[in-house]
Amino acid sequence: MRKYLGLVVLIVASSYLPSVLAKTCAASATEKKLTGAAKSSFLKKCEKDIKATCEASANEKKLTGGVRNSHVLKCIKDASSY
Repeated sequence: MRKYLGLVVLIVASSYLPSVLAKTCAASATEKKLTGAAKSSFLKKCEKDIKATCEASANEKKLTGGVRNSHVLKCIKDASSY
């Protein structure tokens, strides 16, 4: 049962994360008035940095499975609400 729950959380996370990250990073890029290649590069780095920070937080707390996925999702959502 735990494997299925983890799989469901992973599927939901994979469809939810890109939109949250895009909103946060796009707002920052707009604020900085970036365009073209500079904007694309900034967006890619921004999304990577937010996800890495949340993954590191989960690693520090030694979370696994569904709890880890839930923590990472919440972390990213919280990062996007500033």
